[in-house]
Amino acid sequence: MEWSKLSAHGLRGAGTATLRHGTRKKSAFCVICKKTVGGRVSSERVISGLGLANVYAYCRDVKGLEEPSWLKARMRAEDPNAVIGELGESGASPLCVETLNIFVSAYGAEAGNLALKILSVGGMYVGGGIAPKLLKKMQDGTFMKAFTDKGRLSDLLVQTPVRLILEDRAALMGAAAYAEARAAEIGGHSERAQSVQMAPS
Repeated sequence: MEWSKLSAHGLRGAGTATLRHGTRKKSAFCVICKKTVGGRVSSERVISGLGLANVYAYCRDVKGLEEPSWLKARMRAEDPNAVIGELGESGASPLCVETLNIFVSAYGAEAGNLALKILSVGGMYVGGGIAPKLLKKMQDGTFMKAFTDKGRLSDLLVQTPVRLILEDRAALMGAAAYAEARAAEIGGHSERAQSVQMAPS
């Protein structure tokens, strides 16, 4: 399995969970999300492919960051998330840069919340399709700063290893491994275990 390690070296936090952008900004963001989704705003409305578009709309419509005509054209003609990721990581668009800042910070904050809920002090693996596509941004410290920003519990998360799963078949491989283990449990036979045992030394 291939993964990328995220470092929390030197990070200390003293804030709260979830979106770390102040009460007024958080409220404004929630308002535009409610208008977009037509109801309750869950973390999945932010930390997902659809969420990236919501953050972009917030930065454009509420924060007032300019969306030049060339960017608007690319957003219409291409995959919007791919455009945001490309221009945000390259720094070519202030609107996309801020979109990624908020998105990855929210991602890190929610991952930190989960780590505290389940006390995953042994480590956390971040999967899914978004993180590998934003690898440069995920590694620049934004994610880990938000991940560890948990007030008096920050030191606990600073010591928690975090890795991004880069293998895009991870879910399929996991399902296959589970199916094999379940079959072995039921039938008392495992092809993989047998092949390992019979392998020449």
